[in-house]
Amino acid sequence: MYTWKSFFVVQADYQHWANEALFASLARLRPEILDADEGPALPSIHHDIEHMLAVGQLWFARLQDADAAALREAHHPIWRELLNAVRLETRRLEKWLEAQPDAFFDAEVSFTDADGRARVMWVRDVLNHLYTEFARLRGQIGAAAARLGAPRAELDYASYRREMVKLLQEARQAPR
Repeated sequence: MYTWKSFFVVQADYQHWANEALFASLARLRPEILDADEGPALPSIHHDIEHMLAVGQLWFARLQDADAAALREAHHPIWRELLNAVRLETRRLEKWLEAQPDAFFDAEVSFTDADGRARVMWVRDVLNHLYTEFARLRGQIGAAAARLGAPRAELDYASYRREMVKLLQEARQAPR
């Protein structure tokens, strides 16, 4: 049966897959390019990856009804450590979502926004917001990386689904 839970768990896996595709593309750039100022929309690729991590941590804290105000945007000056932090955070959210009951995805979450206002959102709207924000940031970073000489990363959901279908077919055909 298809549920909100199954939908968002797959979306969490897609986030990890898309991040890895982006990271593979970025690996083709010289390290100094990752910290280069790309203008007001993109202070640097490194900065925007850090921002992705901070956004994920903020919304995850809100979903857990934790003190999101206590979070501070961490600075990861070592590129490899930053990418590993994003990987860990993405999988942590996925595992946490898998552990939630189906009813959680039909619930509301209350939080205080950055301006100190009390807000209430449906959990599924929070997750949609988070995942579309990740997609926006990956698109922005991917476009800048392509301008700087990185290969274009296939980041779309349809590419993810094609790869997952292929992997499932290969697993079914593998000798047992």
